[in-house]
Amino acid sequence: MSVELLAAEEIRQAVASALVEDIGSGDVTTLAVVPETAQAKAVVRAREPLVVAGLALAEAAFRALDTEVRVTYATQDAQRVTGGKPLLEIAGTARALLSAERVALNFLQRLCGVATLTAQFVDAIKDTRAQILDTRKTTPGWRRLEKYAVTCGGGRNHRLGLFDMVLIKDNHLAALRNESPNAIAAAVQRARAQYPSLKVEVEADTLEQVEQAVAAGADMVLLDNMNLLQLRLAVQKTKGHALAEASGGVTLAGVRAIAETGVDFISVGALTHSARAVDIGLDFEDKS
Repeated sequence: MSVELLAAEEIRQAVASALVEDIGSGDVTTLAVVPETAQAKAVVRAREPLVVAGLALAEAAFRALDTEVRVTYATQDAQRVTGGKPLLEIAGTARALLSAERVALNFLQRLCGVATLTAQFVDAIKDTRAQILDTRKTTPGWRRLEKYAVTCGGGRNHRLGLFDMVLIKDNHLAALRNESPNAIAAAVQRARAQYPSLKVEVEADTLEQVEQAVAAGADMVLLDNMNLLQLRLAVQKTKGHALAEASGGVTLAGVRAIAETGVDFISVGALTHSARAVDIGLDFEDKS
């Protein structure tokens, strides 16, 4: 699945919360030293190569403090840009630009970082059948934003939460270990009965569990921390019956070899839990 475009209201809410957190009772430095009538122009610029994500959030941060601010887009989300490339040009009251600067950059640096790392994984498996998926290992409160950034980088969203797909994991199976004929069969049967419209995926640690998941009619099998040989064998067992997803300890250096085993998906928690914030700066233009 792919996450929908961010809605105006969720952008507004995210930005409003961030501004309250940062400004609090007032930006005392700016209020003290910058005249209320002062005007300014600034450029938000990439300081390294990156994939763009989150421009609308940055714009919303400035617009929340100056409804008349003029924002010009020099690029668009999902675009790859080189270092030195302008992302946004802003003109408005100097106070608004100064007070919104950090919030705008926090959104951009974080989301562009997620998009950029995702693009690196996508590039690494080019010309294989596999697709890169994200996980639920997201920053609390930022899931929609970070999953949107993943799609900007060319990845795909797995499930958005616990509500839109059944994923039967090892602890679920441990709770059903005494079920007959086996825990996986029992879990899949109950999931189908309770939520017939949802996809059902089963986590498998062993090839025996892969066989049980296929026999139970799972739509997908999550191959957890399997080595390359196990992945190839698992792909043979799922082919024509269920989609295969590799997961666990996936690195940029090793993702190509995983893709070449023939899996359909590779889930990478690092896309959202370990993406580095990229270097983006805001500089006022010299009017002289």
